[in-house]
Amino acid sequence: MTEREGNRRITDLETLKAFGHPLRMRLYRALFIARTATASQLADGVGEAVSLTSYHLRKLAEHGLIEEAEGEGTDGRERWWKPASHGLSFRDEDFSDAPEKVAVKAAVTRLFFEQQAELYRSYLDQTGVWPTEWSNAATASEYMQRLTATELAELNAEIDAVIRRSDQRARAAEAAGDTEGRENVAVHVYGFPFRA
Repeated sequence: MTEREGNRRITDLETLKAFGHPLRMRLYRALFIARTATASQLADGVGEAVSLTSYHLRKLAEHGLIEEAEGEGTDGRERWWKPASHGLSFRDEDFSDAPEKVAVKAAVTRLFFEQQAELYRSYLDQTGVWPTEWSNAATASEYMQRLTATELAELNAEIDAVIRRSDQRARAAEAAGDTEGRENVAVHVYGFPFRA
């Protein structure tokens, strides 16, 4: 995962391990989409028991990945949660000094990718239910280039800037009441070296 402005960069092994639990990743993603939610709401969304969801939310909060959302709710009986940052990142350079760190970082990255792939597989299985406008708007592309590491880093920064501008426009429009036709949209971009 690359580091982006406003992201929380995970640099310690215990926090990475805490995030690297399958349910916690799903809860973090669901909370990021919802922006604020209770354990009950998230439990419904991920199909797990409220008690289990609450436990894992507390673990994410212990590591500063999520936090209580002040001013949400009216009765005070349920905690409201929100992401503690715009997103998360973790880099190879922070986990390359010991074999255990390398292994944990690789396992967490692999799990993260598997969950992203499952989201896309789910979309592919349901393409017939989406209106034509959504099917036409969806994309799957692969570009093969010959780049240096510096050029790849620059490309990542440019892609990130485009996605951030799009997100800011969409959030502003939604906050202004433009909610008609909005759906959750996942954008996955991978850029990595390989040898044929």
